[in-house]
This record gives sequence, C-alpha cells and structure tokens, in this order.
Amino acid sequence: MDSPLIVVNFKTYAQGTGEAAVGIATACRDVAEEAGVTIGVAPQLCDIYRVSSQVDVPVYAQHVDGVSPGSNTGHVMASCVQQAGAVGSLINHSERRLNLADIEASVRAARAEGLTTIVCTNNIPTTAAAAALDPEYVAVEPPELIGTGVPVSQADPDVVRGSVEAVKKINPDVQVLCGAGISRGEDLIAAMELGSVGVLLASGIVKAEDPRSALEDLVSQL
Repeated sequence: MDSPLIVVNFKTYAQGTGEAAVGIATACRDVAEEAGVTIGVAPQLCDIYRVSSQVDVPVYAQHVDGVSPGSNTGHVMASCVQQAGAVGSLINHSERRLNLADIEASVRAARAEGLTTIVCTNNIPTTAAAAALDPEYVAVEPPELIGTGVPVSQADPDVVRGSVEAVKKINPDVQVLCGAGISRGEDLIAAMELGSVGVLLASGIVKAEDPRSALEDLVSQL
C-alpha cells in the first residue's frame, strides 16, 4: 500500500491554538518521520507563520479567497498565506462553504501562488464538480459525520468509492482524500482500500488527550 497523505485540520479548537498548535505540529512531524508518511497540518490563519517557522512540517491554510491585492478587507489572500509559510490550502470545508464560482476563484488564486489545493466536498456530484476545477486533491466529507467518531469509510463507503470513480472519469490527475470521523488506524486503512490516497481529520487528533499517541495509532497499521 502506498504511503498516504494525512492532513490534520486544527479548526478553531483551543487545543490547537497558539503554542498548542506548535506542539501538535511537532508531534505530526515526529510521527511522520518515524512512520515514513506525510502528515500536514492546517492551523488557524494567525498560527500559520508560528507553526511554519518553528516546525518542519507541511502547513496548509484552512481557507483562501480568490482575491487580488486591493480593497478586500477581511478576505484571505493566497499570496499572504504562501508568504507566511503555507504550502497549500483547504477550500470549501463544510464549515466554510463556498459557491462553485468562488471555489474556482480560490483554486485559481492558490495555483497562481504555487499552493496545493484540497477542495472539500460532501457527496459524489459535488466531488465530480470539484474535480473539474483541477485541484490537486478533493476531500470527501459528509458533514453529518464530521466530529462524530464514526468514519465515513464505515458509515457511507459508497460515497468514497463513488467519488473516486467519478474523479477518475473527469480528471484522473486529481487525487481523493477521505474525511469525517477518521481517528484510528483501521479507519485510515479502510479509506485507502476504498481508493483514497489519504485522509483529512481533525478532532480525533487535535482533541485527543495525547495527540502523539493518537497519531501513532493512526499510522500503526501501515
């Protein structure tokens, strides 16, 4: 089985804010090195530079807007997160949903800055539409399963399998990540057996009593 991509979304959890973000990022780096996998982190925007400047780990923004320099108060420029140390960005997470035109603009803006894009989707048709925008990854996450501890690979495996098939038909260069409810080693293996190349997860690591141990369990069956 190929080495997966694991992306840990810190959301706005207190356990992943400020210096705590550095601690979790350090655990991600150490476990990635020991297991020979790639683990990226998506801290809050204000913590991108804090994490990227202190920890050698791939850092993703949680969001970017498709805007250029100018009068765009409150928006997030791709060039800004890139200069802060991010290598990529989530786009259209279920907690920061966009319309299709805005997703396209965000993908375009991120690509112009050399950022890797992970477009989040919630079902097969949305995944297919996102794949047509040519991001590097789509991450399928049924929102009703996010934070439940019930993995999508168990509750709704057809949405992952169907998303992989739809993406292959539309744009075989786009790769699929699996999200929602992922927390254990068997969840990661199941997601990859359904055709995904890795996982996007959050609370199972960030809110764990011992994030490092949770990460070690996640990669334990590879």
